[in-house]
Amino acid sequence: MTFWQNLYFKVFRSGSKLYLLIGINVIVFLTIGVLSIFEKLVFRTTIVDIYSQEYLTLPAYLPKLLIRFWTLLTYMFMHADIWHLLFNMLWLYWMGQIFEEFLGNKRILGLYLLGGLSGAVLFIASYNIFPAFTQSGSLAVVTIIGASASVMAVIAGAATIAPNYTIMLLGIIPIKLKWIAIFYVAMGFWGITGPNAGGEIAHIGGALFGFLYVRQLQKGRDMIGAIAGIFKSGSKLKVVSTNRDKPSSDTPRQEEVDCILDKISTTGYDNLSKQEKETLFRASKK
Repeated sequence: MTFWQNLYFKVFRSGSKLYLLIGINVIVFLTIGVLSIFEKLVFRTTIVDIYSQEYLTLPAYLPKLLIRFWTLLTYMFMHADIWHLLFNMLWLYWMGQIFEEFLGNKRILGLYLLGGLSGAVLFIASYNIFPAFTQSGSLAVVTIIGASASVMAVIAGAATIAPNYTIMLLGIIPIKLKWIAIFYVAMGFWGITGPNAGGEIAHIGGALFGFLYVRQLQKGRDMIGAIAGIFKSGSKLKVVSTNRDKPSSDTPRQEEVDCILDKISTTGYDNLSKQEKETLFRASKK
């Protein structure tokens, strides 16, 4: 299988919504970028840049938002430059894999979309409520773009379900997920009066949704149930085999999965044995 065939399979055929999200972000960025460069080289105009800024970024000004309502979705797939895209996609890939490891690959799409929407709502509300923004003169023109709010929802969600999960930062520094999430939320709060106030507010909104989603899921309420369509109302945080009458030898018993999830909530994912991790992984595939 060639590189491009393998890439196509991972994005469109693997069933992983994580790869699909990354693929959409990259395709959108490359499409707009290539068209913009071509236009500037050949026609010496900037129509692509102007129209993408006008019709795809999220405005805080309510009258404009009413006639650009689709920007609540499009903004979370737009990026300002290659470094903005790279940073977001790397964190989405790292944290998304951890999130999928615990909860399967059917929820991350809903978390990404609703996390981005939560960030958008908090951004719009803040700019229309707080005098620091309403009286600054920037309300009518300020916009935000980027997957950062959605990525923060994934980071916060992963950190909530497995706070003591340790990764090697830069390959050499061990750090727990909870400290990564706390650091980025703190940095976002610190920057809400700075030059990227709108973006930082959106980050906090996304992180807040990721945290609340997992906490509610642990209590048996799945806010992404309508998107995921795989959990019954009022169920616990667990993966349930729908074929109870014909259990497979590859399907972990529900009692076994519940015990592992209880252990995670009290001692963290790192304290699971290799066998327990494999059991949880197999359960997440059902």
